Amino acid sequence: MPNHIHLIWELTEMNGKESPHSSFMKYTSHQIQKDLRINHPTTLELFRVDLETRRYHFWQREALPILLYSPTVVYQKLHYIHNNPLQEKWQLARSPEEYRFSSANYYDKGVDEFGFLTHIGERL
Repeated sequence: MPNHIHLIWELTEMNGKESPHSSFMKYTSHQIQKDLRINHPTTLELFRVDLETRRYHFWQREALPILLYSPTVVYQKLHYIHNNPLQEKWQLARSPEEYRFSSANYYDKGVDEFGFLTHIGERL
């Protein structure tokens, strides 16, 4: 989607005292800032904020982590994620497999273009 991301991940070990989604947001914010500073400095300025705690803001404050507590819920969320780009308000692809940033092609053809995907069926 142009303004948000959906992920399903498994926490395999604790990462200090932060919640997993907080660690993700912190790490990716630093990586985005570093990349923009080097490759797109004018774009970086679009994320500048006037806060005591930070100079740039990339993620929504109230992220919505959802605990996937059963295989049924996991597959429900996976289906939602794969079909989200097709929604009328986005119209980013005609099928889940056509959306460039989706894992749907991995589930359909077994091709991991990203190099880090694991089939959910192997983890349940």
